[in-house]
Amino acid sequence: MWSSCEAYTFHAGGNNGWVLNPSESYSHWAERNRFQVNDTIVFKYKRGSDSVLLVDKDDYYKCNKDKPILKLKHGESKFKIEGSGPFYFISGHEYNCEKGQKLLIVVLSPNHKAHKAHIAESPSSDDESIGPVSPAPAPAKSGAAGLIGGPSGLYWGFISLIIAAYFCILV
Repeated sequence: MWSSCEAYTFHAGGNNGWVLNPSESYSHWAERNRFQVNDTIVFKYKRGSDSVLLVDKDDYYKCNKDKPILKLKHGESKFKIEGSGPFYFISGHEYNCEKGQKLLIVVLSPNHKAHKAHIAESPSSDDESIGPVSPAPAPAKSGAAGLIGGPSGLYWGFISLIIAAYFCILV
């Protein structure tokens, strides 16, 4: 029987890593991937040249770096997803967010219960966290369609997640 209940590791931006101008936009990359609870996202970048900030929805759209929920800064940062909902990431490098280096992912779990999220620490991790990380509130209906590829992208993405959840429950 087919099952998609395993956790996967995704590399933000694909082969390019966490860079200012990837070959595929971050929004397109996120749209073509399906994120589930227990998956991990790896942000690969040169240590000291950039960082990744987990922020709330408002700070994501304003590219506000002043009060991140979580700061990943060691070069190959891992973020393990342990909850459903949208997660907002921006570059910590000056002006990179404003130039498009930001990532929004939406995670649905089979039971739709929100949990905490945390980073999977590497041995040399010096990332900074400000308490437990919870998923940000879901975007408003009017904004969600535009963020996830329009009405048809949202519809098919949602249907794919329901089918995956159904098979996970059966396994």
